[in-house]
Amino acid sequence: MEAPDIMSHGSRLNAVLLMASGKEPHPTILLMHGFPGNEKNLDLAYTARRAGWNVLIPHYRGSWGSEGKFSFSNAIEDTRISVHFLRDAENVKKYRIDPKKIVLVGHSMGGFVVAYGAAHDPDVAGLVMISAWNIGQTMTGPRETHRVDTFPSASIRLAGSTPAGLQEEAEANAARWNYFDYAEALRNRPILVLESDDRNKLHNHAMVEVLRKAGNSYVAEIHMETDHSYSDHRIALQSALLNWLQATFPPAAK
Repeated sequence: MEAPDIMSHGSRLNAVLLMASGKEPHPTILLMHGFPGNEKNLDLAYTARRAGWNVLIPHYRGSWGSEGKFSFSNAIEDTRISVHFLRDAENVKKYRIDPKKIVLVGHSMGGFVVAYGAAHDPDVAGLVMISAWNIGQTMTGPRETHRVDTFPSASIRLAGSTPAGLQEEAEANAARWNYFDYAEALRNRPILVLESDDRNKLHNHAMVEVLRKAGNSYVAEIHMETDHSYSDHRIALQSALLNWLQATFPPAAK
């Protein structure tokens, strides 16, 4: 395990990198947590590492020990910078990274930021959206219908944020932060969409349909009868991710 310095606009992101064994370059996952990130999905990271994947787990600015201020825009940018960190030539050598096999995995809000990141970066090899929050969809329409009930409890854990400020930012960017609009840019990449019985379920399924309509024949969809954090389905979640990784990115023959 390493604790690399990832700098995002002058702020150090608190991050860990789990390195797979072996001297050869390894496929690598960028694992992004949700809002505010009480569930960090570390079990997924250990499962992937045992299977030969490196896993980078950064925390957004203003969250969980990272410097700076939290905002949704900063979370998007921190994700982009973390991908660039994994592609840096010095880091590729130091951490034994295969830069052609970088897969973005995100839960809840993390599912949104990795979808945004992959849609704006054609060199991302694959994408996993776990109960992904569609910020744009939930902040569109009459203001009284906007999903802001989690903002007060999240804001107290996110430096530099306020519930009102987060709401204002999400509403101002709703037209750009609807992940349905990213389907065309993602049409040629393998994507795994994992759904639970939460309020993101309909948007998650709709994303699969939009991807297929855009011509994506590589999208896979798995539904689990559990809560947003997959509390009683953690092993099933690990298995689903691992099976998809191994089928989609089989290890090179030795």
